Amino acid sequence: MSDPVRLDLMPLDAFGALGLHEKNAYLQALADTFCARTGRETLVLNKDALSRLRRFYSRRSLADLKVGPEPTDSIGIALKALGDAVKLNERQPDIVGALVSELPAPVMREAPDDDAQLAFFVPNIYDAPLKDDVNLMDVAPFSLGKAKREGVIRYELKDCIITIDGSASAGLATVFDYDIFLHMVSSLADEANRYRRALEKGLRIDVPARVYRPNAAHILKFCRRSNGGKQYKDLEAALDRLKGTSVKVVNLGNGNRREMISMSLIQDYRTVSRTTTGNVDQVEIEIPDWVYDGVVRQKGNPQILTLNADYFLISQGLGRYLYRLSKRAAGKTVARYGMTEIHKRSGSKQALPQFAHQVRKFVESTKIAPLPEYDLEIIPGKREDVLVMRARGTETLHAGAVVAPELPFD
Repeated sequence: MSDPVRLDLMPLDAFGALGLHEKNAYLQALADTFCARTGRETLVLNKDALSRLRRFYSRRSLADLKVGPEPTDSIGIALKALGDAVKLNERQPDIVGALVSELPAPVMREAPDDDAQLAFFVPNIYDAPLKDDVNLMDVAPFSLGKAKREGVIRYELKDCIITIDGSASAGLATVFDYDIFLHMVSSLADEANRYRRALEKGLRIDVPARVYRPNAAHILKFCRRSNGGKQYKDLEAALDRLKGTSVKVVNLGNGNRREMISMSLIQDYRTVSRTTTGNVDQVEIEIPDWVYDGVVRQKGNPQILTLNADYFLISQGLGRYLYRLSKRAAGKTVARYGMTEIHKRSGSKQALPQFAHQVRKFVESTKIAPLPEYDLEIIPGKREDVLVMRARGTETLHAGAVVAPELPFD
């Protein structure tokens, strides 16, 4: 958990003595400071937001009511100043909370200081391969939040039922744990490409191994994370969740069940070595058959999509889900989804109205800090609001783009 934000707040009496424009200027400066300290994009507060913050800043409780005349002696004045400071300190979390509610959360986080070395490790970032016409990019095969989530996520789609189940001890893998899965697929795809190029040149070379041994530092570098001690501890916990999370797919034909596929995100892993401080140094990860076969055994080019490297800098789970959905549905064109379908494919535990509110807030924040590659827009539909996902540079909806709420697998 991050440390609480501390702001140098103006005393209540001083704030009350300001004129309207001075109060607004002070609150805007306070919001700018808050944005800078929390990684948010600077936003000019509108008239309504300023009005709410003025009322909130000046909010009085029973403890704020004066019970006597203004003190005139030095002790009384000192006690009043101390009381004001205590009350102001008590209201710090409330004022910070008010700023959070008025200002959008950051869409993208800052890249780590040594981020320029990224290309040395893996040149491209690939997502999961297709498996029997089912693509994990059609749904969220993970929890969108960072908090532990137990239970099962169930997706009832047009052609199949997908169930995501986590272990009782570790819980479901999260969207941020999934970064390690992307590292696994990308590393394997890189090896498979080298293997195919060698075969084309008539060279004899071993097929890519089903087990690979990445250094923890390489994984963190690939995922564009810092290399602090907490990141290493989080990495081990993430591996536990990935190992315990399974994906079951029931393909449906003419309304009848015809086949069930069970897949794990990673088959197994073990810690090969640790640092002198006890953190994970090198791990051995066993690649699941469905990933290996889809990337290595596939004839021709594997059916995997390349992600933008800035995907890892998307700070919110919801944002990562919407980017992956845009990549899958829109590609290099434009696609639309009804809000109900977006909610259905997210696996979110929120009710639809609350989820839709979060999506609208996120889409609004992307106008200040856009997602990589895609512009998002919410427009009115016949029955509900519709999210338009448009590849940057694409102006109109092409004839083959998705206009219905559901996207058929292809």
